[in-house]
Amino acid sequence: MKKTLQLKSHFLLMVLAVFTFSSCDDEEDQTAFNTLNDVRSTIVQTAQATDALSSLVAALTKADENEESDLIGALSGNGPFTVFAPTNDAFTALLSGLDGFESLEDFDTPEEKALLATILKYHVVSGIAAASTDLSDGQTITTLQGEDVTISLDGGVFVSDVTDIDAEVVIPNVNASNGIVHVINKVLLPQEIIDALNGGEEGKTLVEIVVETEALSLLEAAVIKAGLVDTLNSEGPFTVFAPTDDAFVALLDILGDDYTSLEDFNTDEELALLTNILLYHVVPAKVLEADLAAGDVPTAFTGNSIAVIEKDGGFVIGDASDVDATITGTDIMASNGVAHTINKVLLPQAALDFVAQLQLKNIVEIAIETEDLSLLVEALQTANAGLVETLSGSGPFTVFAPTNAAFVELLGILGDNYNSLADFDTQEEIDLLIAILTYHVVPDIAALSTDLSDGQHIPTVLGDNLGINIKNGNVHVVDATDTNATVVLPNVEASNGVVHVINKVLLPQVALDFVAQLQLKNIVEIAIETNDLSLLVKALQTANAGLVETLSGVGPFTVFAPTNAAFEELLDILGDDFHSLEDFDTPEEIDILVKVLTYHVVVGTAAFSTDLSNGQQIETFQGENVGINIKNGTVHIEDATDTNATVVLPDVEASNGVVHVINKVLLPQEVLDILFPPTPNIVQLAQSVDDLSLLVDALVQADAGLVNVLSGDGPFTVFAPTNKAFQNLLHALGNQYNSLEDFDTDEEKALLAKILTYHVVAGSAVASSDLYNHQRLNTFQGESLFAIINHGIFIRDKTHVDAKVVGADNVASNGIVHVIDKVLLPEEVLNALH
Repeated sequence: MKKTLQLKSHFLLMVLAVFTFSSCDDEEDQTAFNTLNDVRSTIVQTAQATDALSSLVAALTKADENEESDLIGALSGNGPFTVFAPTNDAFTALLSGLDGFESLEDFDTPEEKALLATILKYHVVSGIAAASTDLSDGQTITTLQGEDVTISLDGGVFVSDVTDIDAEVVIPNVNASNGIVHVINKVLLPQEIIDALNGGEEGKTLVEIVVETEALSLLEAAVIKAGLVDTLNSEGPFTVFAPTDDAFVALLDILGDDYTSLEDFNTDEELALLTNILLYHVVPAKVLEADLAAGDVPTAFTGNSIAVIEKDGGFVIGDASDVDATITGTDIMASNGVAHTINKVLLPQAALDFVAQLQLKNIVEIAIETEDLSLLVEALQTANAGLVETLSGSGPFTVFAPTNAAFVELLGILGDNYNSLADFDTQEEIDLLIAILTYHVVPDIAALSTDLSDGQHIPTVLGDNLGINIKNGNVHVVDATDTNATVVLPNVEASNGVVHVINKVLLPQVALDFVAQLQLKNIVEIAIETNDLSLLVKALQTANAGLVETLSGVGPFTVFAPTNAAFEELLDILGDDFHSLEDFDTPEEIDILVKVLTYHVVVGTAAFSTDLSNGQQIETFQGENVGINIKNGTVHIEDATDTNATVVLPDVEASNGVVHVINKVLLPQEVLDILFPPTPNIVQLAQSVDDLSLLVDALVQADAGLVNVLSGDGPFTVFAPTNKAFQNLLHALGNQYNSLEDFDTDEEKALLAKILTYHVVAGSAVASSDLYNHQRLNTFQGESLFAIINHGIFIRDKTHVDAKVVGADNVASNGIVHVIDKVLLPEEVLNALH
């Protein structure tokens, strides 16, 4: 099909009007051709020798300025070639139709020279020297450029290109050494050039046409929102049936109040629908009005066709609805196809299904409007877990909806504490209600009764499965109980799924566990009802620390419960001051009792014997750990003493935990330390004696790690000077040493450390009864001390005055301390001081 260019004020856009070319009838030119009509000149030489073809020669030269072009070289080669050679006047006519081109010199960019080369190649036929007598009417000939020209012999020899104006051969059969030349009166233009000059077949893409058409503004907005701009700007070809703005307004009215503009298409589902509707208007081929024929036409919405329907001598467009679209404008040409305007938005089946869904109420709305589901609605509101919002959402869901009678029956099963759904008021009860409700919801599917099969298992939102049992055509739903629910009203269709009304509240395992727990007594109630735990109950009451209330609470707890005999054994251990639990009557004693009792409680878990493992350490409510020792299948409990408790009755289940009865009262280290205070180490002993405070200060001042050493394992024998002994030493040292703080240089601290380590015998704890006269004692400092036994015990150092032991045999956990009345001085220190 021939194309006509339209004049545009843009680079390389041209107009092709009716060309009037003067024929080359100048006798001189004709003579020149006749003179050169021999085989000695190539086609290029022939053109160069002819004034009327100077523009052709200039065009060849200009095109060859591009490095990759060598048309002159090619047309000077062996050939053979047939060349249709435009006259100078033909080139002048071409230039007059181009905006901004006065001469061939204006082809001055590489791109423009390449266009010129394309035009020139369209005039060359390679591989044949065809005389006019070799040409036939209607013959098509492929050119060196790649496109065809067509020969017409009606009243002469004419050459047709893709424009509406043919070129006439004004001088045929000019022979050359490498082919033949036919002089023509018009520059031939291939489709490639027409497209390049005009920027497309008709200039504008389908999107640009829509954008520039006021009545298609909503179509433009829809294309942008659906992200189809690039698609409809692509090469195509496409045919677009373009709905007018009035057509889109009518569609929004159909969709209802939630769709007042295209901006309301904002979910992924809605955007996908909008995209598919638009693709349903696109035919992936170019269909002009003249090409329309009755029948189904596939669209760009895969698997969906529109119908072209013959009506009243014309055509209408049918979609999946009952209303056809009227074509209101045809053959709006674009560079990548054609558009026809229509008065209706075409709707595929997917759109009709969407509209149908809009008319339905969602699952929550259906429940609210159904009187026999009012308790289900109340349960959803009581749970207050976003279930109302969820089941009002897009879905799809399958909901098994219990009737009011079903909920009343459930409350009866739960007992006197549950008279209405409002009694689900603790977090644990609300969590249970959420679990029950989500057990009735199947996500991601709207399963009608026909979609269900006998023996099927369906995962619920809770996570547990429901079973399907179909018997005598009735659908029954299997939960964790022994009684199935029956679907009494199936297939209530909603906009976001389907509802099946059932005659029973479905119970998951977690609900059965809860009901079982309701039948159990709590830990305190179990202890009160157990005769052999009466002293444990009395201890809890005596402690009066809220432990009864705590162990009656939610838990879970694990309690190791001592028998009466275990408490009696504890009282015997404590001595004559404790004949009964009533003797814990001071705040300090009651505090001890609380520590003992809380040491028997583990918070946050109900650990049955099967949950315990050998070597396990468990933190108690008191804060210290108890250990687990399992031997020959029997569980023993390790406390801070050397004697384990044995579990004599394991796994007494309570509503708030588990009780293990044991044969011993467990004692934590904290209580042992109070009841049986540990022996202090040497440093602690010194710190507890006022008259050794300067010794402690000296150990600290020396800053030599002596505090840590004398707090270690030992054993050590320490001769500890009294405060008076240190004061005498300071006095003897003179005015520069008024206190131990005056030992403040590194050298003085080192000297003080040597003095102190001279008082320590490492490796043994030597009692006064073990000392004998003139016994050598090797000190930690390195020099020796000597024991002198003479009407008392004396310790001899390197001075002339012995120290007297004024307080012997003070036992510490890591040794023994003998208090002396003088600071001992070794030779090393005496030498340093003098």
